[in-house]
Amino acid sequence: MKNPSSNTGIEQTEKKKRLAKALRENLKKRKSQSRIRISLLTDDKKGKKDG
Repeated sequence: MKNPSSNTGIEQTEKKKRLAKALRENLKKRKSQSRIRISLLTDDKKGKKDG
């Protein structure tokens, strides 16, 4: 059996931090895209009502 290296815990922690950061950035991007889509839809509906 291999002994786990002392770096394994540090590597796992760093990996989790990177993953968490990537997930947060992805969520922000998706929220922003959703807001843009919603505003385009509402603007489009306003234009049809006014026009």
